[in-house]
Amino acid sequence: MQEIPVYLFTGFMDSGKTSLIKDTLLDQGFSQQGKTLVICCEDGETEYSEAELKEANAKLLMVENEEDLTAEFLDKATAEYLPDQVFIEYNGTWGMDTILEVSLPKGWILVQALATVDATTFDMYLANMRTLIMEQLFEADVVIVNRCDDSTDKGKYRRNIKAQNRKAQIVYERADGTIDERPEELPFDISGDDLEITDADYGIWYMDCMENPKNYVGKKVSFLALVYNPDKLKKGIFVPGRFAMTCCVDDITFIGFKCKYDREEELPHKSWIKITAEVRLEFAKEYKGKGPVLYPVSIEAAEKPEDELVYFS
Repeated sequence: MQEIPVYLFTGFMDSGKTSLIKDTLLDQGFSQQGKTLVICCEDGETEYSEAELKEANAKLLMVENEEDLTAEFLDKATAEYLPDQVFIEYNGTWGMDTILEVSLPKGWILVQALATVDATTFDMYLANMRTLIMEQLFEADVVIVNRCDDSTDKGKYRRNIKAQNRKAQIVYERADGTIDERPEELPFDISGDDLEITDADYGIWYMDCMENPKNYVGKKVSFLALVYNPDKLKKGIFVPGRFAMTCCVDDITFIGFKCKYDREEELPHKSWIKITAEVRLEFAKEYKGKGPVLYPVSIEAAEKPEDELVYFS
């Protein structure tokens, strides 16, 4: 049986999903690959015109209600439209489990998930509907942050997205459709050899160090840490880190670094320390490849902070 590629487009309301689909169909030669079925689950500000659909060799199928998006509905669609490829524009207010758990018709293969973010509204939605908006980005292979300008804090967007979806490739797009290539700014200076990481910056530093470890190799980094050192951990190893809230209270997770220390038995599990350590880049099975490994220069007992959690913004 012929395989039918499926492209899933997610994102909160009016974040640019329809525009992205139209640009993809019309500008990237998808019409040359055969008939496209566009399954649209949301009425947004931008609509598909009959002329555009005809030019793209595409048919539009609307889904009004979340409960209608079933395996039977999709089977009927593939039998009626006989598509060579399928684009699904998902509703930004529907639960992602509906689309991710539905059984696709035989031959349909989900090849790519793309999510859109409107830079002009993201902060507002993040403050008021964080769980709902972040759920739309969780499974995306590519996240497109559109409508950026010179005031857009690219680093903040990257940290929030990567905290939920480490694998996502993030693309920043300006209002005129060009790629925003401005460098991301960090809230701390990494030009020197010694870094003092505050509680407010720990989550940001953690994400940057994991993604760009070469920028920190040879530097000495100091921070307040909770000790992860259970009996089951290998001798000579412990993990200094912090609990971080990625999306909501239900998504609190411990984030820390592998640390090699021959006196690790002196550090009680779940105790607080102030650690200064040199960062090296080494292979570690915990990272499934090379990653930052800490070598302590000094460790001191410390008091538990007033707020034990750290954040990514």
